[in-house]
Amino acid sequence: MIRNGHHATSEPREEADCTKPGSSACSPEKRKRVVRLWCDGCYDMVHYGHSNQLRQAKAMGDYLIVGVHTDAEISKHKGPPVFTQEERYKMVRAIKWVDEIVEGAPYVTTLETLDKYNCDFCVHGDDITLTVDGKDTYEEVKRAGRYRECKRTQGVSTTDLVGRMLLMTKAHHSNIDNPDYQQHTDNFGKGPKGHSPWTGVSQFLQTSQKIIQFASGKEPQPEDTIIYVAGAFDLFHIGHVDFLEMVYKQAERPYVIVGLHFDQEVNRYKGKNYPIMNIHERTLSVLACRYVSEVVIGAPYAVGKDLLDHFKVDLVCHGKTEVLPDKDGVDPYAEPKKRGIFRAIDSGNNLTTDDIVQRIIENRLQFEARNQKKEAKEMAVIEAMKKRESKKSKNPLRP
Repeated sequence: MIRNGHHATSEPREEADCTKPGSSACSPEKRKRVVRLWCDGCYDMVHYGHSNQLRQAKAMGDYLIVGVHTDAEISKHKGPPVFTQEERYKMVRAIKWVDEIVEGAPYVTTLETLDKYNCDFCVHGDDITLTVDGKDTYEEVKRAGRYRECKRTQGVSTTDLVGRMLLMTKAHHSNIDNPDYQQHTDNFGKGPKGHSPWTGVSQFLQTSQKIIQFASGKEPQPEDTIIYVAGAFDLFHIGHVDFLEMVYKQAERPYVIVGLHFDQEVNRYKGKNYPIMNIHERTLSVLACRYVSEVVIGAPYAVGKDLLDHFKVDLVCHGKTEVLPDKDGVDPYAEPKKRGIFRAIDSGNNLTTDDIVQRIIENRLQFEARNQKKEAKEMAVIEAMKKRESKKSKNPLRP
């Protein structure tokens, strides 16, 4: 059971008016003001790595603005995105550490952009982002001293998730030894060809500290309406966000608890190689959502009496996806229906994890090319950095 608070915008700090002649209100304590931060990116297939970057950025100040690039800009510099810009805008808005988003942010971050939105500095991960011609997109703000870095989350990237989905094809097991198929998987960091430290992926290791960082939250209050939902929430996407937003709107003071099924349970009712993300990854993905108050890790498939009584659940919601029977053939929502607290929710968004997998499979050659392009640019930068360091060591500066 993980509690998860609603992260509202930070209260502005009192800012003294130091412009008045003879003002004595200019002590360091009274000069405190809201520190405004800028992050930007593609935020394609938003995952807990993106959320962790934004969490770290928010901790450096008070008000976080996130710029999201258009489909055209991403296609020009990296290759086609998986999600549309409208989907990506909405996904970023749903991350609880984000105070404001800027749609159609420029791909190259400039001082003009920071000044336009009154941001003190921008924050990015400790990887590198390159333009189509191989230039660092943060070069200008770095030179001006208005750049900060946060740690990249090891074990996940959009590239890796695309690779996992390519392994979801129905013919996966029969084609595993096919050289062409193996080439597809190699191209997505699943084989020996991924050399870039920023594109390559290491295994994600969950820690209690990471959960605490994502889940600092509130206890339910007596006047709250406790709403329970359950599922896999695999590859946490815009369909999940729309559903949870609708659930959140079911009460004036909602306290939304999400029950996440263990991997074995998800595989039982989803089949194939599902889930794409393991229980630890899915936990962080859901915890980052601003509509979620609490997460139950390894929730039972059947929403029974013990669970409803333990959490004092007032309402149980489920979307329009098919509800499969429990192992013993019983409706998993029989108890809440018996109590008259079950509600079917239509979010108006029918997107499923299967749909996302299909997008990838249908366009896999495009995404392979995108990954190879990104890998080549990163390797060129690494080689240039190595040569520069080598020259420095051979020709040290004279005193």
